[in-house]
Amino acid sequence: MLEYGFEQTTILYCFMATIMLKNLKVISQDIKLKHTIFALPFAIVGAFMAAGGIPEPKVLGLIVLAMFFARSSAMAFNRIIDSDVDGRNKRTKGRAIPAGLISKRSYNVFMAVSTLCFFITCFFINNLALYLSPLALVVVCFYSYCKRFTAYAHLVLGIALSIAPIGAWVAVNEEITLTSLLIGGAVMFWLAGFDILYSLQDMDFDKGEGLHSVPQTYGVETSLFISRACHILMVVLLLGVSFTYPVGNFYYAAVALCSVFLVYEQSLVKKDDLSKINLAFFNVNGFISIAFMILVILDTLF
Repeated sequence: MLEYGFEQTTILYCFMATIMLKNLKVISQDIKLKHTIFALPFAIVGAFMAAGGIPEPKVLGLIVLAMFFARSSAMAFNRIIDSDVDGRNKRTKGRAIPAGLISKRSYNVFMAVSTLCFFITCFFINNLALYLSPLALVVVCFYSYCKRFTAYAHLVLGIALSIAPIGAWVAVNEEITLTSLLIGGAVMFWLAGFDILYSLQDMDFDKGEGLHSVPQTYGVETSLFISRACHILMVVLLLGVSFTYPVGNFYYAAVALCSVFLVYEQSLVKKDDLSKINLAFFNVNGFISIAFMILVILDTLF
């Protein structure tokens, strides 16, 4: 009888583990873990610049973990509260919750675990990281509400990602400096600029749903102008770093390369042709973040 009970329990545990792994697979695909490529390189940039070279491997590992858990928590929160709206949008109705691939309850469990792991990771980084961790999580989650009452949600999303280099600086040196704020500001305007471009796809839907965005409020032509202004400000802030931190030729090459690809990105999206938005959003911006990271690392080392 005991043997039979043990077999039943083993089968039950195996079944539960299978369900959990299936849910994790669905969630990882739904929150697009590959999009971590946008913010993570700038966190690594912040870590290398704060250390003035190679940061401690332990600290660098904790920074990566904190980024992963914070983004997972925020993205889960976004998918949960936006599930009804996503289900009415042709572009997003295939997301996990509206498509019936996973329940809100499973997503809530995933969000709770991610949040707890984020706080634990910050505990092991340093005291300032732990003290600031609730504020950081509030900021990255707050974005999900912004389209309901302001056209400038793009900037809020930019602020959320700007935490990456600032938080990395805190992790390495337990301080917030002007340099870290300048890099964070550059990330904010970079993200806002390309998120405005991405939002052009949902302009008509947002108008019908009473949601707010720069394209919905100002139209295509003005949105393109604002997006370009944001990207110019990104370059200006990156150049401003040279007045607060000793940089070399690799850093200037990184800024120059970013400028070239930002111009290319903007050239892909035209008032009468929005067909290349996804190319601009995914490919170009992924290249910008990785190339900038590599060149800045080289600058700190050589």
